[in-house]
Amino acid sequence: MRYLLLLAYEPGGWEQADEAGQQAYFDAHHAFEAYVTEHGKHLGSAALADTDVATTVRHEGGRTVVSDGPFVETTEIVGGYYDVDLPDLDTAIAAAALLPPSYAVEIRPTVTIEGYEGV
Repeated sequence: MRYLLLLAYEPGGWEQADEAGQQAYFDAHHAFEAYVTEHGKHLGSAALADTDVATTVRHEGGRTVVSDGPFVETTEIVGGYYDVDLPDLDTAIAAAALLPPSYAVEIRPTVTIEGYEGV
């Protein structure tokens, strides 16, 4: 099963962490990646730029509206993602539990839409 894990956290944690704290983040991500490799497949991942450089596109009244910034105000931001293929939700949850404890990890299964062949 393919899952997208969205990593949300309060801004500033990385910048405020000392060297040992930053190493703990790296260690947690490496443990997650090793677990995924052992139980499935790591399809992709990336850190995201801060929301101050985000662009939102939406449709209003038949026209396209482009605005700077995120869609909604929030105290947490989505700062990265992992795209993984794992056998089941329990395995995805176990993998997510290995990520830094300051993260809220949203696990979303991907879906196939008949007639649409994505990239």
